Amino acid sequence: MSSYGTSVNLEQAKKAAAAAIEVARANAWSMAVAIVDPAGLLVYFEKMDDTQLGSVTVSQAKARSAALFKRPTKAFQDALAGGGDGLRVLALEGAVPVEGGIPIVIGGKIAGAIGLSGGTSAQDGQCAQAGVDAV
Repeated sequence: MSSYGTSVNLEQAKKAAAAAIEVARANAWSMAVAIVDPAGLLVYFEKMDDTQLGSVTVSQAKARSAALFKRPTKAFQDALAGGGDGLRVLALEGAVPVEGGIPIVIGGKIAGAIGLSGGTSAQDGQCAQAGVDAV
């Protein structure tokens, strides 16, 4: 598991958001995108027109969860879906068990995370991955 490094800067955050929104636009998905630093604090946020309002807070929660727990939120989604011991995810404060949050790793260290909300979990994850790949 990567350790924390220097925070993603504003230029990198905007680049990640632009790539994520490009994928959303290409698929006619309305999304909110949040980029946070390693502590889960907001660095950059953008909401496309006609995005459901609930996605504003969800995108930020997904990004924060991915940064603080050093893993994609899909890992929590998969653990929860597995049942049994995976249900313990529900007791982790701040863990969002819905795909769409992914750590941003720069130079082998976690520099923050991206969170997307507005589509299905898989759509959110696809856009988030595009954002991570752009940095």
